[in-house]
Amino acid sequence: MFTHITVGANDVEASRRFYDAALGALGLDPAMGPDPKGRYWWRTAHGAFAVGKPIDGEPACHANGGTIGFAAKDTAAVDAFHAAGAAAGGTAIEDPPGLRQGTFGKLYLAYLRDPSGNKICAVHRVG
Repeated sequence: MFTHITVGANDVEASRRFYDAALGALGLDPAMGPDPKGRYWWRTAHGAFAVGKPIDGEPACHANGGTIGFAAKDTAAVDAFHAAGAAAGGTAIEDPPGLRQGTFGKLYLAYLRDPSGNKICAVHRVG
């Protein structure tokens, strides 16, 4: 459904380090870049994720009510994502990593805010 997602960052290098750690724990390679606009990209066969300063020159801010979810292969990967992201400048938010009953079944997930305040999570669909 999605080709890519981009989030803004005021400190792009801090965000790159955070996402290299958090997404690396999910098995993604370190970011490519920066591109000519100063963005860093993480790519998979299913899409891409990028972080960079807003192109309009205004300060980056998080999307209140927005969440970006990253797929995890198992519960250990969710836990690793949470630990790596928190250690790399992220902030643990909401409940600790764990099992939740969602609209679409059981999910094991963990939430973080990146260094610019964007809300992200890692999700493993149980069963």
